[in-house]
Amino acid sequence: MAAEFIFGWHAIESVLKQEPGRLVEVWIQSGRKDRRVEVITSQLDELAIAWQVVHRRELDSRVNGVHQGVVAEVQASRQWQEQDLDQLLDRAGPSPLLLILDGVTDPHNLGACLRTADAAGVAAVVVPKDKSASLTPTARKVACGAAETVPLIRVTNLARCMRQLQDRGVWLIGTAGEADASVYQSNLKGPVGIVMGAEGKGLRRLTRESCDQLIHLPMLGQVESLNVSVATGICLYEAVRQRAASA
Repeated sequence: MAAEFIFGWHAIESVLKQEPGRLVEVWIQSGRKDRRVEVITSQLDELAIAWQVVHRRELDSRVNGVHQGVVAEVQASRQWQEQDLDQLLDRAGPSPLLLILDGVTDPHNLGACLRTADAAGVAAVVVPKDKSASLTPTARKVACGAAETVPLIRVTNLARCMRQLQDRGVWLIGTAGEADASVYQSNLKGPVGIVMGAEGKGLRRLTRESCDQLIHLPMLGQVESLNVSVATGICLYEAVRQRAASA
């Protein structure tokens, strides 16, 4: 498998914890001698994973972004496929929670959504292959390790995938500003997929029509919309609240 670079302490710690066999080599910025460095380098030594202390400019030359003084070369992670959805749903139990992102192109937003998805217990995140952000090093860093724990499934035809989820009994709830019901009036307790649209454009027509229900987030001030990662967090944690209350 091809190698890739990741950066940021959370991202590298997550790989070290979840899939240490993927780590090829780690570079740490010179001058750092704190406890975090001691713990990481000790773990790397135990696993016989190569690491070096280097000047910051070497780290800058390897990645674009705020690397926080640490960069790692890793073997490419598993690429989840559409056909893996059935297995993931079976593994998630009778009431899986899914997140579907329709056209989110900013890797920062993708990473933030993955981080919240992990915290909320989402079984998988589904995105279209075209016009959607991929798992870049920036997305992985923002995800703070969630890119290694939450399956990201890229599908060729999002509407078709949504129909397949509905056939499995998953109720698909999309967000739209003009919807009559609010997120607080929706039932998020069963097998549910929350469908979020891109900033500005919202859900595409076919995606909107493929939803079982549309909801909105109450907007009491002057702004018309929220950042997609913020809106995703609100919806996912309303699902967490409802599920905890009914447990």
